[in-house]
Amino acid sequence: MAKNLVIVESPAKVKTIKKFLGDNYDIEASNGHVRDLPKSQLGIDIDNDYEPKYITIRGKGDILANLRKKVKKADKIYLATDPDREGEAISWHLYHALKLEDKNVQRITFNEITKNAVKASLKAPRDIDMNLVDAQQTRRILDRFVGYLISPVIWAKVKRGLSAGRVQSAALHMICEREEEINAFIPEEYWSLEADLKVEGEKKPLRVKYNGTADGKNTISSKEQMDSILEELKDSGFAINDIKTGTRKKQPPLPFTTSTLQQEASNKLNFSTQKTMRIAQQLYEGVDVKGKGTIGIITYLRTDSTRISEEAEEAAHKFISKAYGEIYAAETASKAKKSTGKIQDAHEAIRPTDITLTPAKIKDSITKEQFKLYQLIWTRFTASRMTAAVYDTMTVDIAAGNYKFDAASSKLSFEGFLNVYNDETKKDAQANIFGRKLDKDTKLELIDFDPKQHFTQPPQHYTEASLVKAMEEAGVGRPSTYAPTITTILARHYVAKESKKLYVTELGEAVDHLMTEAFPAIVNLQFTANMESLLDGVEDGSIKWKMVVRNFYPDLEKAVEVANQNLDTIEVHDEVSDEICDVCGRNMVVKYGPHGKFLACPGFPECKSTKPYFQRIGVKCPKCGDDVVIRTSKKGRRYFGCINNPECDFVSWQKPTDKRCEKCGSYMIEKGNKLICSASDCGFVMNN
Repeated sequence: MAKNLVIVESPAKVKTIKKFLGDNYDIEASNGHVRDLPKSQLGIDIDNDYEPKYITIRGKGDILANLRKKVKKADKIYLATDPDREGEAISWHLYHALKLEDKNVQRITFNEITKNAVKASLKAPRDIDMNLVDAQQTRRILDRFVGYLISPVIWAKVKRGLSAGRVQSAALHMICEREEEINAFIPEEYWSLEADLKVEGEKKPLRVKYNGTADGKNTISSKEQMDSILEELKDSGFAINDIKTGTRKKQPPLPFTTSTLQQEASNKLNFSTQKTMRIAQQLYEGVDVKGKGTIGIITYLRTDSTRISEEAEEAAHKFISKAYGEIYAAETASKAKKSTGKIQDAHEAIRPTDITLTPAKIKDSITKEQFKLYQLIWTRFTASRMTAAVYDTMTVDIAAGNYKFDAASSKLSFEGFLNVYNDETKKDAQANIFGRKLDKDTKLELIDFDPKQHFTQPPQHYTEASLVKAMEEAGVGRPSTYAPTITTILARHYVAKESKKLYVTELGEAVDHLMTEAFPAIVNLQFTANMESLLDGVEDGSIKWKMVVRNFYPDLEKAVEVANQNLDTIEVHDEVSDEICDVCGRNMVVKYGPHGKFLACPGFPECKSTKPYFQRIGVKCPKCGDDVVIRTSKKGRRYFGCINNPECDFVSWQKPTDKRCEKCGSYMIEKGNKLICSASDCGFVMNN
């Protein structure tokens, strides 16, 4: 009987797929890539039209030797790596590393690791798609150019073995720009006004919100303006002008893409992007389910498509109709808004491979974290195939002299998809007005006003979830790159994570400043997005991969030459500090390490004494009068604190000044070209 060899990437898939195929099939794993560019050199022959030089990855020799033995015994070989560019490239590398030119070799892919999908793929084999291979190869070469040409420039400037990356540098720049926006933000004062009205014949007051003048919307921006409005309203009566009722629909969410899964897992499960992808990989490759054995329970996890196969649509409609009732099963599922970006529609959205395999059925078969993520994917997909939620709405418009107030409420009349997937929409803060005896003749009487002062808030620091969303919207990276990019900038200590928020470190600021000055194109989001579009063009065959490389390398090489020339004109000496070495008495110097600056004895290696480096900002501590210095948190985030810490506990995330607030006496902090009061309830602002 003929022997067939199926080569997959992961050993976890071997166990799953062996169940579906008989003894006629031998399943082996390559454990990911088997060939790559060498680490010790650029690995691209510039003089030979940018031909890459691939070598066997260290440690893969035994794996390849075993695969070669299997190949000799096989009559037919199926390359069954992942259904994306990376997987296609791994199949291509296996083809050459195993010398399969004279063998019967075919490529198969499946979007889910189920019996039907795997067997269907064997009935529809194809050749290796060189467009996909070239797209991955181009990405790898571009990233190698950026990493190997720019990193030495960073070493020369920052003095240690850091790195640059094409996508990571753009992502870091996004975080730095957000930090600059926050630091430069000047809060603006505004006021809100609500009123409690006595309704004729009812004990419970009706709370209404200020909605501007009769001529149009009107914001209240100062206490003086608020006092003027209250003075006018004091003698004005309140009367119902109109009552509107209606319904509104809340459409179900779309099924998950890689990006939206990472965002939702972060928001609801507090999972990092890396953790989400690791667990999703386990669910895709196969878990041991009681009564079913090892099966893949979700579809492929790297996708930006929301498409669902016809079979999955039919299965979902049947399941929802039976489990919840036909009224809950949508006839037509929600569709994604049209995007100008590339959508990898060969893939489906991330969904359960079998909708009847509810989270409750497999809870005892998987880990707690696997269960949480599977439940999130299952409920999201199921909800996406259900009908919309319906709300009854009611709005009461109220006139008071020349001003308008209103009260609005909504109540759920049909839960639809919310039966399965509650997205925790905030409830209306106003009192429910349904069931109240209100009409145009209802008499209203003022009980009291409730004016409140507010200040506009700066943009929020990125979280992993919001950064992934911003990267997707800007076209920076692709589904397979979001998690590795964030993991890299955290590991390099360019960015620190505290309470889910991402803060740029001093080291990150230094690297971004260098990149912005010397290599503005690399950190430019539009340039990075255009490069992704070019890679998409290589994938669909409309652009030749070498054309992209030929246009990219010369400009980068020139920029590196210019940067090196500029750096050569600047002699970077160790900065001598006033701190005296406790061991030998010499003045200590400023050094750079992976976590930023530190003080070291210039007598190294004879004297190895070091101290933390504190940069004085020329401002006295508001609490004890000693110097304020720049400090760094354990995770690398910069802040300002007293040099006498821990004896003095003064700290500030914003740069303090010696000036005092004219209203309350608190110290002032810098915000762009303004000074604002450090007291959050004051809001006093002055020019710097």
